[in-house]
Amino acid sequence: MQNNYLELKLSWGLFQKAPDTLSAAERSRLLKVAAKQGVIEQHILASDAAANVAVPAATLATRLDEIRQRYASDDEFSQDLKRIGLRVSELEKTLEQDLRIEAVLEKVASQAAPVSAVDAEIYYRLHPEAFNRPESRRLRHILITADHATEKAEARMQLDALRSTLKNVGMFAEAALRHSQCPTALDGGQLGTVRRGQLFAALEPAAFALSEGEISVVMESPVGLHILRCDEIFPDGLLPFAVVQEKISGHLFEQRRRNAQRDWIKACMPK
Repeated sequence: MQNNYLELKLSWGLFQKAPDTLSAAERSRLLKVAAKQGVIEQHILASDAAANVAVPAATLATRLDEIRQRYASDDEFSQDLKRIGLRVSELEKTLEQDLRIEAVLEKVASQAAPVSAVDAEIYYRLHPEAFNRPESRRLRHILITADHATEKAEARMQLDALRSTLKNVGMFAEAALRHSQCPTALDGGQLGTVRRGQLFAALEPAAFALSEGEISVVMESPVGLHILRCDEIFPDGLLPFAVVQEKISGHLFEQRRRNAQRDWIKACMPK
């Protein structure tokens, strides 16, 4: 029973596939991982830390309901349990064990040392390559689609006429709302902050040559004709520590939590 559930869980976790759809090689790998993880889970459940851990009935019911909701109907849910050889009562028992293991590992992880500002800055200084920001620009556009030469000529004339009248960002946003045939029209034509490689190749050179507040000439991409406006330029360079400190601290703390769990599990295993 426990093995059936563990194999089902790992099949989706490792391969995003149901167990009965795995290839022979995938099945072999799954069985090896399941055997190893099964032993680890049994030692966790047998540990002193797990002795007093109880799973509230409401928490178990919520987890079971989350699984039920993955299915279109209760009948489909029941058929899947039957296929892997599990009754609902057995599934509840294995879920309760899962939740106990999660609670034990969370208790262990909670003992990880907090990350200080000094810890975060040391990491920042030792890994500058991780915080290099490539050049990016905050862009807007107005798009008019066209299927044939006549429509393209009309769209080009319309955009040419428009671009000379758009004196500021507010006027551009209003024109995008009125004329653009892109969903971004509802947001004033905003494309967001864009790095190289994220635009159509036909648009990128001009987009990254614009000055702040400048509007491009009319350009054509596979989806139609555009004019672009550069709202802001973010030059490449090292991100300031203050900008990334919270992210670094979160990364280091999560690393410490994982290390605490790993070391505790090793200590639980027979020598």
